[in-house]
Amino acid sequence: MNPEPLNPLAPALAPGLVALIDQVAERQRADFGHMASDLKADGSLITACDRWSDATLVEGLARCFPGEGVLSEEGDKTVPGSDAYWVVDPLDGTTNFAAGIPYWAISLARFEGGRPVLAVLDVPPLRQRIVAIRGQGAWRNGRLLQPPSLQTHPAGCASLCSRSIGVLQKLPNQRFPGKIRLLGVASLNLVSVAMGQTVSALEATPKIWDLAAAWLVLSELNCPTRWLVRSPEGISGGVDLSAADFPVLAADRPETLARFMPWAEALIA
Repeated sequence: MNPEPLNPLAPALAPGLVALIDQVAERQRADFGHMASDLKADGSLITACDRWSDATLVEGLARCFPGEGVLSEEGDKTVPGSDAYWVVDPLDGTTNFAAGIPYWAISLARFEGGRPVLAVLDVPPLRQRIVAIRGQGAWRNGRLLQPPSLQTHPAGCASLCSRSIGVLQKLPNQRFPGKIRLLGVASLNLVSVAMGQTVSALEATPKIWDLAAAWLVLSELNCPTRWLVRSPEGISGGVDLSAADFPVLAADRPETLARFMPWAEALIA
């Protein structure tokens, strides 16, 4: 099958936003393999590149979109009170980045009315940029993406996070309905479903910055999702999300979601 041609209607992001993401992606590629890491209070890793990327993105968004607040992983984790605001994960996959595994992402999403309306997922080591606009679709490097329900998936891979893999022990007498993959990047675990790389993804403890951009990509490509504890939709301004998890199951089509639901239910049991 020939690749989807470049779409002349592919979204043109604001030049300042493109330059900002390009700047951060280039710095991350340059720093990759040269960064020492520290432990944060929650036990996750952080590097100087995480901190620099976060500060640069927050400052750049404030400059490009004055008056729109920013919630970021390494900065203010309170939902802004502005009508429109941004949710940022400056380097999703720090463990991969620090370990020399070339797979991580920059995740940005613009919210209006408590839902993402613009999403950008940049994968610096692969030089891939996924963009989604609410009600208009999703693109990868300017090529329009098709819903995974229109594709076949002979491999049947399913993505788990390191915490959700515990469901295998909870259902020892049931065969897991897919070949397991652990990509180590929450946003890309979820987006792998939308891009047809996996048929489902189960995330046990994603934060709002992990899932914000992927959420819109999944929605635009008609991928059903099930929030297992609570939905991130419509959270009011002023709410601190630093400790809030949003366990979620995503699938390529409704019948796949139903097939994996027992494992999702075991996760929160």
